[in-house]
Amino acid sequence: MWRWHEMMPVEDPAHVVTLGEGDTPLLAARRLGSASGFSDLWIKDEANNPTGSFKARGLSAAVSKAKELGFTKIALPTAGNAGGAAAAYAARAGLECHVFMPADTPAVFRTECERYGANLTLVDGLIDACGKIVAERTVQEKWHDVSTLKEPYRAEGKKTMGYELAEGFDWRLPDAILYPTGGGTGLIGMWKAFEEMEELGWIGPQRPRMIAVQAEGCAPIPRAFAEGRDVSQKWENAKTYALGLRVPKAYADYLILRDLRASGGCAVSVSDEEMRRACDELGEREGLFASPEGGAVWAAAKNLAEQGRLERASRVVLFSTGTGFKYL
Repeated sequence: MWRWHEMMPVEDPAHVVTLGEGDTPLLAARRLGSASGFSDLWIKDEANNPTGSFKARGLSAAVSKAKELGFTKIALPTAGNAGGAAAAYAARAGLECHVFMPADTPAVFRTECERYGANLTLVDGLIDACGKIVAERTVQEKWHDVSTLKEPYRAEGKKTMGYELAEGFDWRLPDAILYPTGGGTGLIGMWKAFEEMEELGWIGPQRPRMIAVQAEGCAPIPRAFAEGRDVSQKWENAKTYALGLRVPKAYADYLILRDLRASGGCAVSVSDEEMRRACDELGEREGLFASPEGGAVWAAAKNLAEQGRLERASRVVLFSTGTGFKYL
């Protein structure tokens, strides 16, 4: 990821904290696509990142900048993967890390944070309840809050997905990107990357349709998009086994909705059962052990194609954002 360092916010390379994140595979999904009539289907497999998810990109950037700015303690709420990534990069940087996680999060995510030496607190509630605790205690505890889009640097790390995507397609962006959307940092970051690349003269004005995918049991972005709202309303009693999509109210929902509309895209939801079936198909046809978030985007692509809202002949990229091994 750090080969894009000229476009990143860390000024002194000595402060870069890396575990080898980025440059994940961009795979032509021919068997998966042909089974459902897609002729130009691709998968960006973020499970190949350290700690098993795309969260490594954002936390590498955030921890690197925190180190450069002189912080010694970081804190964040997490639905799962972000906590592990923050703990790993903080350990490598020698920073103290405080992670707040819903109490019902599967044990592997808790074990991961503890293995990296983080201070883990389990909270009765979802990620929004965890975020409230971090916000309340940050000043008193002298933490640097690295919550999603409470600081700008996680988005800077995530934007490198956009750079890699353009490079992988010889500087011509795909027609559509389906992205599993919780906090939305990756979607926002990629849209920023596209603007930067056009300003650099690397690409033209053509943009992909950005399609945000959420779970039926927690779908504040699709509901706000359908109702024409600029911000979402908190989703009550959020429930889905895709932990990365269990975000009742994204902090930067207004940016997600702005970028979706600017791209001519949309926001949709799928059921947990559709995710499970889609994960099986990703495994059986492409050899990928995807997390449910990865299954969600494939399920959404099929649904949109059946509804006539996604051209099967267009170049479509699915973002598989994490490994399924953490969901055993």
